[in-house]
Amino acid sequence: MVIESVIGKALPLVLDDIDTDRIIPARFLKEITFENMGQYAFIDERQDSSGKKNNHPFNKEDYNNAKILLVGKNFGCGSSREHAPQALKRYGIQAIIGESFAEIFAGNCKAIGLPVVYANKDDIKVLETHIIKHPETIVTLNLVSNRVRYFEESFLISMPTPQRESFLKGTWNVLELLKKQSVDVDNLNNSLPY
Repeated sequence: MVIESVIGKALPLVLDDIDTDRIIPARFLKEITFENMGQYAFIDERQDSSGKKNNHPFNKEDYNNAKILLVGKNFGCGSSREHAPQALKRYGIQAIIGESFAEIFAGNCKAIGLPVVYANKDDIKVLETHIIKHPETIVTLNLVSNRVRYFEESFLISMPTPQRESFLKGTWNVLELLKKQSVDVDNLNNSLPY
């Protein structure tokens, strides 16, 4: 599936060094499938131990159905758990804009079709301020033009060329590529001497 752009509301969570344990606590790693992961995204920050909701962006109605997550630097650091990007995607996030990302986290996001793009700290701050004042704002993240647009503003984004090309060509899903080439895979497998 080709991914050229993501269009929708944005959810601001512009903090630095948000690790994967904050995104999805370790106790949820025992889930057999990823189906319910979305409800656990940032759960320990979204509610206290009694289940009472805290003041957290993921709890604010203004950001319901947001498709773009706006973060700071070193997002997704910590352990390499693939559950973290799965939780965000299952929550409804379709792209993440940040100053920087942990390398393994970014790779895990690519593997599930969740683009993570890099932006300048000042541009992120301006967008964050705008979204807080105008949460209904529709943001367009365009991988073809490498730009984010909202209201009458826009700024440049970047992504490593191989990742960007994999989204634009629809080759980010390695499993799907293997399925399409199943005859070639079987032929190679049958030709091996072991």
